[in-house]
Amino acid sequence: MTATRHSRSARKAGLPGWTRRLVGPASGFCLGGAVACLLSGCGADYASSDPTFPGDFQARHPIALVSGPTSLDIYPIDGALDQRTIANLHAFAERYRRFGSGEILILNSSRHASEAKALDQVRRILATAGLRSRIGWASYGELERTGAHIRVTFIGVKAEVGTACGLWPEDLASGSSLEGWKNEPYANFGCATQSVVAAQVDDPRDLVQSRALAPSDAVMRTRAIEDVRNGQDPGTHWSTNLTPIGESASGPAPGATGQ
Repeated sequence: MTATRHSRSARKAGLPGWTRRLVGPASGFCLGGAVACLLSGCGADYASSDPTFPGDFQARHPIALVSGPTSLDIYPIDGALDQRTIANLHAFAERYRRFGSGEILILNSSRHASEAKALDQVRRILATAGLRSRIGWASYGELERTGAHIRVTFIGVKAEVGTACGLWPEDLASGSSLEGWKNEPYANFGCATQSVVAAQVDDPRDLVQSRALAPSDAVMRTRAIEDVRNGQDPGTHWSTNLTPIGESASGPAPGATGQ
């Protein structure tokens, strides 16, 4: 019945006889093959063009201002503090005055109670820095990661990267997936750089807001105004006399040849 219907349609279309004989069985086969090809394309596992992570590492690993602990581990030398540690304690006290709040805790390892001299030095250094009434004491277990016997810490404003570094959620070699075909930065890219910037910045607030402008230089402003009034260029002209490489004040260096 189906072949007869296709043959009648071909006859009405004016197709030759040999073509009409092929229309019936061939058309059904071709139609089925076309549908199968379309369906097979729907099931293919192509790499998505949507980004998995933000392209900018500053958006992927943002630096945020948080209220968190700032700590300094102390390593006594022969039961006492050396000059390097004393300088670090003074810098720690200065940072507390700028960004800290609450009390400063002096933590002593319960396994090393013999550091009495070093503990007394820490207390006296913080007290002479004007922090006598803000010192507290506590004990803790051994810090296996640092091996420090004494730690001082306070809570204050600090810069911190919220995302953890060293995570590799995707296969960079694309050996087992199509994720690497997107030509995008990997998830961990920029995390270490952001963490270093957050740790080294002097004032964490500089990362989120600018500072107030300092007063203008009255001498430079007056000079520039006078130059404009006199029709002169108010810009600053710098003259730098550089000594060519291979020459000195007394003449060319031995073995040097002039051009």
